[in-house]
Amino acid sequence: MSVSQPAVGRPQSTLYTPAERARRDASVWTLVQGILAPLQFLAFAVSLCLVVNFLLNGVGFEAATLSVIVKTSLLYAIMVTGAIWEKVVFGRYLFAPAFFWEDVVSMLVMALHTAYVVMWLMGWGTPAEQMWIALAAYSTYVVNALQFLLKFQAARQTVSIDTAPAAAVLGVQGALDS
Repeated sequence: MSVSQPAVGRPQSTLYTPAERARRDASVWTLVQGILAPLQFLAFAVSLCLVVNFLLNGVGFEAATLSVIVKTSLLYAIMVTGAIWEKVVFGRYLFAPAFFWEDVVSMLVMALHTAYVVMWLMGWGTPAEQMWIALAAYSTYVVNALQFLLKFQAARQTVSIDTAPAAAVLGVQGALDS
């Protein structure tokens, strides 16, 4: 199978073929995603507090706005680099079979974050309405983040299962050598 072809017929329990796993492990974009994801989550957590504070108390609109813009900027960075990562690993920029539904929800996340930015730039809606859009965007972000966490947990378990027989063989071989 070439990089440009999707992994049709991939077993349900395997997230990566051996070739895809090798490309994933060799790609600098894997590290970039590993750095951006927790940064985005930190920005989300801080921003969520600021947005909720504004909605509850009516103060801190500027700080909340800045935090949503920072969170959205990190989202765009992780989406662009994630698309590059997906191209390197799976041969397509988006909607590779292994991450199809995560990418679908990511599009909704992007749409809501972008709607917030457009509302803010154009001055559409009240500050509270803008912040409610930010909360809607954050709700979809949480769903999407959970999708990815579950997917990577499944991948980790698959790797453990895939390497267990090899480890057992190596263990037996080691015992035979002694």
